[in-house]
Amino acid sequence: MKVLVADKFEKSGIDGLAAAGCSVVYEPDLKDESLTRAIATSAADVLVVRGTKVTAPMLDAGRLALIVRAGAGYNTIDVAGASSRGIYVSNCPGKNAIAVAELAFGLVLALDRRIPDNIAELRAGSWNKKEYSKAQGLYGRTLGLLGVGSIGREMIRRAAGFGMNVVTWSRRFDGERRPITEIEARELAVEGAMRAVSIELAPTPADVASRADVLSVHVALAPETKGLVNRGLLAMLKPGSIFINTARGEVVDYDALAAAVKERGLRVGLDVYANEPASATAPFHDDLAALPTVYGTHHIGASTDQAQEAIAAETVRIVRSYKETGRVPNVVNLARRTPATHMLVVRHRDRPGVLAHVFSHLRQANLNVQETENIVFEGAEAAVARINLDGEPTDSLCDTIKRGNADVLDLHLVTL
Repeated sequence: MKVLVADKFEKSGIDGLAAAGCSVVYEPDLKDESLTRAIATSAADVLVVRGTKVTAPMLDAGRLALIVRAGAGYNTIDVAGASSRGIYVSNCPGKNAIAVAELAFGLVLALDRRIPDNIAELRAGSWNKKEYSKAQGLYGRTLGLLGVGSIGREMIRRAAGFGMNVVTWSRRFDGERRPITEIEARELAVEGAMRAVSIELAPTPADVASRADVLSVHVALAPETKGLVNRGLLAMLKPGSIFINTARGEVVDYDALAAAVKERGLRVGLDVYANEPASATAPFHDDLAALPTVYGTHHIGASTDQAQEAIAAETVRIVRSYKETGRVPNVVNLARRTPATHMLVVRHRDRPGVLAHVFSHLRQANLNVQETENIVFEGAEAAVARINLDGEPTDSLCDTIKRGNADVLDLHLVTL
């Protein structure tokens, strides 16, 4: 199996792929047309990328069967295009959660104590203890979280360490206003935090904003989260509140955020932006990032050695599983529900040609097989095939299938 790695990738990952029996082509600077050519000339089965865009022409250029996003978000990949071509898209969720949470909390601390401004004045030769002694502190204040996925959970743990209460909203708990239960705390792995501070659910993102001293965004980019943080939500924040975005630039209306900074004194920490350069180094200007109460970093949330090693190991696991079993962990583009309306359950002797007989008659009846699995009993004498169909086979068709092959023992139909 040939793997094309078209982004910066840990040596441990390259070595792990080679140890799994893969032929690895490592060209971390590929993008656009050069990547399209490399996919064609390398005949790669698997493409590994981080932030590099994967477009439809790239999908058509070669023989890709699997694209692995060495990270969590996959908005830079044409997932719909991959789905229509039967190409798996997989990612590495949760492996960078600690790194992102560390940066997010670093921005919170930096904003509360104005650390970068302190440093800048000292380097400029100015001592201004009077000005920089002004800070509210974090203990006893409320951290608002939009999203309680893997990163949001790490934020809860760190909030507890600083004595901050937590109020959160997520699509999982949409519309609920109450403390989390012990069972939920255990499921989220925040039992220790629950014993130290208050953790409550809020029914809407706006409700979180109204109660928060610090609001941090940790939702995945999806059609329903694009522009989630808009002018109305920002208006719910208290003047002088801290706002953090280490998720995706598209989740926030940055024009509205800039207005809130100017009009309501919000202090903002950003690791992501509306228009980021495509390359690792490039000129960059952003009016919001240039405001004095906005602290920005260079989309480095996941960029710790620990996180990258974990992502590399997960990438190797995904590719190894595909190579050795044909199964792909963490697939993001399989149908949650197919058009199948009925399941034909066929109990049969485990003999050559039995399923070919079944499928031949289904094809003649113009019934499309959406999904199928064949379970073999101990001893490999008999098996059961479950065949999901996009329509209902007639009684006469079922009778023809059953009577037409002596190795078909029985069959029945299930409505899905």
